[in-house]
Amino acid sequence: MALIRNIHNATMNPVDMDGVKGASMSVMVGREDQAPHFALRSFSVEPGGHTPEHTHDYEHEVYVVSGNGSILLDGQRRPITSGDVIYVPANDLHQFTVDDNAPEPLRFLCIVPVEQNCGGPVPGS
Repeated sequence: MALIRNIHNATMNPVDMDGVKGASMSVMVGREDQAPHFALRSFSVEPGGHTPEHTHDYEHEVYVVSGNGSILLDGQRRPITSGDVIYVPANDLHQFTVDDNAPEPLRFLCIVPVEQNCGGPVPGS
């Protein structure tokens, strides 16, 4: 079944994981929508916030919708801004961070598979 959702109208839920500060997420399309292969998630990270430093056994692709921040990728912190597209390879340590003095949250869309490479559902898919 086809669907249309707007990221600006989605209910954002706090990301409840160790190492997270000021991050929220909404699954825009995922397993509950019978998406067979991929999930699209919307994230918001508040000024002074960050996602956890983490790895997983699947790649993901990211599109920065609005705001500015940085990503830890390939062992380096790199600036990111609205319009950037990011490829995060499987098993790469990564983290999204927003400076304390940022004027707005960092908003990004993230595409992940609905199944992990080693089997089982991807969390938040």
